[in-house]
Parts: sequence; structure tokens; C-alpha cells
Amino acid sequence: MNPPFDASWNRAWHGLQAAGDGHVVRDALLARYAEPHRRYHTLQHLAECLSLFDTLRDAPDRPAEVELALWFHDAVYDLGSAENESRSAAWAREALGATGVAIDAIARIDALVMATRHATLPRTRDEQVLVDIDLAILGAAPERFAEYEQQIRGEYAHVPSLLFGARRRALLQSFLDRASIYSTPALHRRLEARARANLARSIAALGG
Repeated sequence: MNPPFDASWNRAWHGLQAAGDGHVVRDALLARYAEPHRRYHTLQHLAECLSLFDTLRDAPDRPAEVELALWFHDAVYDLGSAENESRSAAWAREALGATGVAIDAIARIDALVMATRHATLPRTRDEQVLVDIDLAILGAAPERFAEYEQQIRGEYAHVPSLLFGARRRALLQSFLDRASIYSTPALHRRLEARARANLARSIAALGG
């Protein structure tokens, strides 16, 4: 067990006052992030999210809920499915439902996981923190962003280049078109300009 994963899990689980230690759930989640078909939505992505959250623990209203939602946000990742977030949220509800966690906390975690669909702008402070962490890769250093782009293409290697390029351009442009990519002041200051440069460069490389 990697210590950063261990520390994060224990902090979130006990912060929710969940019964037991939840290690069976934790290990099942880690196994999912290690699935062979994943290239970006992997243990690396989870570790990057949790490491960044560790620097922002004072930002959310309910940090334990945000941290646990990060664990679950890509728990289910089936290529070609439009239901990954809803299935991940359902897993979170099921896992937490038998542990004594408050019903309203489970509902908020469900909403947090669903916010990572990125279909709409995050509404609550906690959704903003979680979504900003999930999108932090867009503002990564150019070398890491280039690796991320390769990883995403690797996950969708089965998709023809023209189709992949069109869909990828549309997604990246949707982020670039936002008045602000990041909602939390700390990440906006740190990542906004670099994310816009990364996105513009990627869209141009895709022919946009």
C-alpha cells in the first residue's frame, strides 16, 4: 500500500465517521484504477488528484466528502460508456450506505462525483474544489500535459483519428470557451494561464 493513498483514505473515511476502516472498498477502488485498459484515468491520476487536494484541504466546506469523492470519481471507467460517473456515484452510495454515514453526506458525495461529468459549471464550493482538482491536468507543465494527451489518445486508440480529433477539439474548446476554467482562487492563479496555453496549443495541433 502506497502511504499517500493510505493516509488519504483513512483521513476521508474517518472524517465521514464511517464504520470500520473501509479497506475492502479502498482496495477494490485501487484495483479499478489499475485496470489494463486505462492509460490516463489510472492510479497516477488518482495520486495527482489526492496530492493536490492535500494542499487545498482548507478550501472545501466538507473536506472529507470531497476527498472521498475524488477516490470514487473515476471508479468506473468503461470506454464508450456514457454512464461512468453515474455508476461510480452509485458505487459510492452503495459502499457508504452500510457504514453509518449520514444520508445527506452520501447525497452530497453522489453530487460531487456527478459534477465530474463537466456538463455544467460546478455550483457549490465543494464541487468547485473537486472539479478544479480533476481539471488541474489542463494546467500542467507542458511535458506533463503532452504525456496526458498521449494517454488520452491511448485510451481511445480504437477510435479513428478523424473522429477522435473532432470530438477532442470540441471538448477542449468547451473548456477554453469558459470565462474561467478554474473556480477556486488558488488554482485559478496557479493554473488558468497555463491551461489556456495548453488548450490552445492542443486544439491547433488537432487542426482546430
